[in-house]
Amino acid sequence: MESSTQTNEPTGRLPDALTALAFVVAVNVVGAVPALIGGPDTAWFRALEKPAFYPPGWLFGVVWTVLFSLMGLALYLVVRRGLDRGPVRLAVGLFVLQMAFNVAWTPAFFALQAPLAALGVIAVLFVLVAATVAAFARVDRRAGALLVPYLAWVGFATVLNYAIWSLNA
Repeated sequence: MESSTQTNEPTGRLPDALTALAFVVAVNVVGAVPALIGGPDTAWFRALEKPAFYPPGWLFGVVWTVLFSLMGLALYLVVRRGLDRGPVRLAVGLFVLQMAFNVAWTPAFFALQAPLAALGVIAVLFVLVAATVAAFARVDRRAGALLVPYLAWVGFATVLNYAIWSLNA
């Protein structure tokens, strides 16, 4: 009687899931640092006039956590295609650049108390996110799709930033 043999080779699912989780956590940490250092809980910000469509404060933390998680998963999907490939390197480079602008917005707005400077930062961020969505989609369509909510939110945040600047100029 012949018995089936089992191999001890890993299926790759657990390490892949852990790697994906590590990307999600890393992007959330990087994204959260500016808010933890100097976020919206200041007298200056509370005194600003805000537009009628300004969301409740608690929503920002929820939305950014979801978006950073989607971004981390998208980045994982792209990186796993191989950093030796040109389109992957371009997509990751755009991701890093847009993330730098994302992180720069909070100090520009809150620490410098400069909504107009922050508007410039977020306008560039919007363009970079759009380019990142396109670059990610060329590598992995799912990764590009995961960034679409981020692009939409940055578009909304740009309008919100403009409205706050114009109401308080």
